[in-house]
Amino acid sequence: MDEKVMKQGYSFGTFKGVYTPSILTIFGVIMYLRFGWVLGNVGIAQTLLIVTVATSITFFTGLSISAMATNMKVGTGGAYYIISRSLGLEAGVAIGIPLFFARSFGVAFYIAGFTEVLMSLANPLPMLDPALTAKIISAVTLLLLTTLAYISADLALKVQFLIMATIAISLVSFFLGVTDSGILRIPEGAVIPDKLGFWTVFAVFFPAVTGIEAGLGMSGDLKNPAKSLPLGTLGAVITGYIVYMALPIFINSKVKSPDLLLVDLNIMASIARWSWLIVAGVIAASLSSALGCLLGAPRMLQALANDRIIPPFIGRGFGKDKADPRIATAISFAVAMLAVLLGDLNAIAPILSMFFLLSYGLLNLSAGLEGLIESPSWRPKFRVHFGFPLLGSAACFAVMLMINAGATIVAILVTCIVYYLVKRRRLNAHWVDMRYGILTLLVRFAIHRLNKLSPDERTWRPNILALSGSPKSRWHLVELASSLTRHSSELTVASILPVEDWTAEKVRSIESSIREYLEKREVDAMVKIFASPDMLAGASALVRAYGYGPLTPNTILLGDSGNPENFSEFADLIRLIYRTRRNLIMLRDSTADIRSQEDEIHVWWGGETNNIGLILTLAYQIQKSPIWNQSKLILNTIVGSDNEKTAALNRLETFIEEQRIPATAMVLIKDQPSFYDMIRKTSANAGLVFMGMRPPGDNEPTEEYGSYYEGLLKATEGMPPLAFVLAAEPIKFQRLIGISD
Repeated sequence: MDEKVMKQGYSFGTFKGVYTPSILTIFGVIMYLRFGWVLGNVGIAQTLLIVTVATSITFFTGLSISAMATNMKVGTGGAYYIISRSLGLEAGVAIGIPLFFARSFGVAFYIAGFTEVLMSLANPLPMLDPALTAKIISAVTLLLLTTLAYISADLALKVQFLIMATIAISLVSFFLGVTDSGILRIPEGAVIPDKLGFWTVFAVFFPAVTGIEAGLGMSGDLKNPAKSLPLGTLGAVITGYIVYMALPIFINSKVKSPDLLLVDLNIMASIARWSWLIVAGVIAASLSSALGCLLGAPRMLQALANDRIIPPFIGRGFGKDKADPRIATAISFAVAMLAVLLGDLNAIAPILSMFFLLSYGLLNLSAGLEGLIESPSWRPKFRVHFGFPLLGSAACFAVMLMINAGATIVAILVTCIVYYLVKRRRLNAHWVDMRYGILTLLVRFAIHRLNKLSPDERTWRPNILALSGSPKSRWHLVELASSLTRHSSELTVASILPVEDWTAEKVRSIESSIREYLEKREVDAMVKIFASPDMLAGASALVRAYGYGPLTPNTILLGDSGNPENFSEFADLIRLIYRTRRNLIMLRDSTADIRSQEDEIHVWWGGETNNIGLILTLAYQIQKSPIWNQSKLILNTIVGSDNEKTAALNRLETFIEEQRIPATAMVLIKDQPSFYDMIRKTSANAGLVFMGMRPPGDNEPTEEYGSYYEGLLKATEGMPPLAFVLAAEPIKFQRLIGISD
């Protein structure tokens, strides 16, 4: 399905499609049965504060919805649609699937409230066990409501008008109530419960203001979502706030004893002129909330089907303009019926609230981030400062923790699991989201901050540019680079392409092929293809040009050049790397097999220089990689006589202990004409060897340094994989491992 929203259905207006389902979900059982209890616990001032704070969170969410709805065509699915188009498909599905189940279970939860009120008036089936009777009533009620939603959403919303009228009349009856001292008093023998604190009471009250999700769920059936969602949503929130501020003030004026409010949870019926209308209102509120969830849940499932997250046939529409998702409605019915048959829903009720709050938090986060990154595509007709949505998002997550920390953890864990499973499916969305913009903003912020800081040896990490060519032919070069940078620093795999073969299409193809190859081998790396008429000239140009500010590679990794005709040019490349203050790692015989993780890593100590500081840092980094985490690090040095051996060994062992380096010291007495002969003999079975490399002199001719390089290759011929290291960065690497300079 493409990004274009397929217009199907009813084309509801603001009042019918948004305001009505939203306000009916707001005016629920908490309003009728808990307002007096809230007042009794915390008093009039704190009650009004609770109402204001709670409504503010919902209002911020309403602002976010309004901004998002006037910036995009909002399709079926409401919260899922907006979040998936903003934070990405994975995030949308991660909240959409749990929210579907939350809505479906919510249907059963609200029906259970209706059944409880009904049975408090009379038991219609006295011959049966009350628990069984309750399940029968709930199942029949669910069947009737589902039939209503199944036939037509239009008919269901018309029924909601009747419900809203009932609630309105019940509120009129309440505000016309008079004080009757004979009724408004504490019953004899009543036990007065202890008063609860502000945040505990806040947590109980907050679900009373979380109704705007119902209107959002009908977004795909609106005539003009960009107009209706802001007007209907904010209108419902404001209406709810006015009523919620008036209720405690009126109750406080009628009831003189706060203790009565803790005992009589049905205080509104006690005050009302016609108490039976309050009972009717409670019943109507329960049924309207259930119907609202029953209309929203299938459309969430329909949206997932339209995006092919689940089988497309589930989202098939029926009835007028193919708008009614009857298959999805049947599935919602089955889930809700299962919840009804399970009986007690109190255990899952907190988790249901968590998913609704989580969706609110992500909606606010989406709008806030859109405003923060200021993408050119962010042009909502209803503009709001990004600070309000971000504040609303933070408040949602804070309230989740206050309501139930355990349920919060469960909700977040379930969401993360769904996100991970969707991520593994590698689904391709046919739309763009703002993740690229978010990451760009974060990178920009980090780069500008880093640019004001100087490199510090304490936090140094290798940022490697690996001049590997094709990873398939020089895989061990890439493997070494990955082992040095895994999960802690940056790696770029670069290849030089002959300029005569260069085209934009070919570059993209090669880059894509290399990325796929690296991903299959779980190598995190960027890929760079550079065009040049000559390989070494291209490598030199890439070293000079590649990078961005403080993210410029600080270490160049390359294989050796065994071609005598290239020694001078290769020596020039090394000189360039050194003069540009980049560290060099040159893998001798870069096609050689770097063996198992149980092999030894040999480091040859050539004196307390900057080279050895960098070598030991690299050796420590490589030991943390999965390939080398079982290896043994051997620190070798050569002395001239027995008299020097003991002192040298003590120095190395003390150094290893003080600097907490997982290494073993080995001191050898020179018994060969050449140091390289001893190194070759000692390290013959090592998996990887590190040695220092002398830097080129300031005025040293290229030919002279080329001769040094040629001699180095000849001297180390036949050795196991050998990494020459040259420290050039203006960092005191010896300080990093505790060597005083």
